[in-house]
Amino acid sequence: MQINRSILRRSYANIGDYVALTKPRVMSLVVFTALVGLMVAPGGIDPVTGVVALLCVAAGAGAAAALNMWYDADIDAVMARTAIRPIPSGRVSRSEALVFGLMLGTCAVLALGALLNMAAAALLAFTIFFYVVVYTMWLKRRTPQNIVIGGAAGALPPVIGWAAVTGNVGLEPLSLFLIIFVWTPAHFWALSLNLAGEYARAGVPMLPVVAGKTETKRQIFLYSVILVPISLLPCALGFAGAIYGAAAAMLGATMIFLAWHVRRSHDRERRPARRLFAFSMLYLVLLFAVLLMNAAPYAQPH
Repeated sequence: MQINRSILRRSYANIGDYVALTKPRVMSLVVFTALVGLMVAPGGIDPVTGVVALLCVAAGAGAAAALNMWYDADIDAVMARTAIRPIPSGRVSRSEALVFGLMLGTCAVLALGALLNMAAAALLAFTIFFYVVVYTMWLKRRTPQNIVIGGAAGALPPVIGWAAVTGNVGLEPLSLFLIIFVWTPAHFWALSLNLAGEYARAGVPMLPVVAGKTETKRQIFLYSVILVPISLLPCALGFAGAIYGAAAAMLGATMIFLAWHVRRSHDRERRPARRLFAFSMLYLVLLFAVLLMNAAPYAQPH
């Protein structure tokens, strides 16, 4: 009986470790942006089918995260922020993470294709491939533009949500893709400013490591400025109204203000970058939440 209890406790611990492999916090943002794409798409979708679509997107995001941790286990082991993850801490082996990620991703893509449509399934498969192969295996260790190019993977969920409803891709979901794509560099470089030493030890050529903090701050500010007109594209395309436009302008102005403070800050100051990183998360959630509330009356069937 004691042995059985020990096995049971270990099984529960393993479940938690496998959940951790899926990066639940990142997954929640992925699912939310996919939900927005799904809800603003013309034609609508019944609740059960919508939940199925979001579960498939969540599983696909979790699979990509697990495969990312499988490949990056050596990097994670030397960075304090990631050393406690399941693989470097020894709670899950690399082979177990690889099998888990491949099985989860395959099931997510097949289920989405069988239960909804092949366009959404193909986009999900491409997103997983892009994040794991293009970003994790190729770009991350080779170029300081890894976040810029690799950010395309994180920007695709609203397009997948739209495709799950319509079976195609239009300008509207591509505008949502552009918002996340342009938002990503400022968000992650704000984090990397305070982790430049760790990235340097791990051999990851993040922009602060390769180009220095001054250039990184300049580019953060530049991307924050560019983000404002990009965030207004839903209004220009007619599927968001004045409330969204006002919210996008105010959130964008705050983003620029915080990015300017980062640019003017001393290299040893950590708080401005932390504030920008924290707000950038809130920025994307609030922007898409307002879009979700404000877009429905403006979406027109194709």
